[in-house]
Amino acid sequence: MKLNFNKKYFLLFILLFITEVLIALYVNDSFIRPYFGDYLVVFLVYCFVMSFLKANKYKMALAVLVFAFTVEFLQYVDFVTIVGLQKSRLARTVIGTSFSFEDLLLYFLAYLTITSLEKYLSKSRSI
Repeated sequence: MKLNFNKKYFLLFILLFITEVLIALYVNDSFIRPYFGDYLVVFLVYCFVMSFLKANKYKMALAVLVFAFTVEFLQYVDFVTIVGLQKSRLARTVIGTSFSFEDLLLYFLAYLTITSLEKYLSKSRSI
């Protein structure tokens, strides 16, 4: 693993970031915001990391999945309150405040999608 700027991943990160912000600001439904937004956040983190690191894509996808699971379990133990940040809107937004098994499933589905896309793209480049 080494530092390396990847323009394609960075542009995807920017696009995903804008999408996530638009969802947070303008979508208040029972599917896109609570489910699709959580699904996309794994892509967002993955693309951000891959923008700056040249690393094994599958190991990095797994590391992002572990990170997402860790954040979700921090919600389970109410980490924001434990560290005294319950009044911080930023901390409550970034770390979150409500644990959900459904979120774990969405993160895993995003991981499967990322690894499948990377595998497909690597095969199509080698043809």
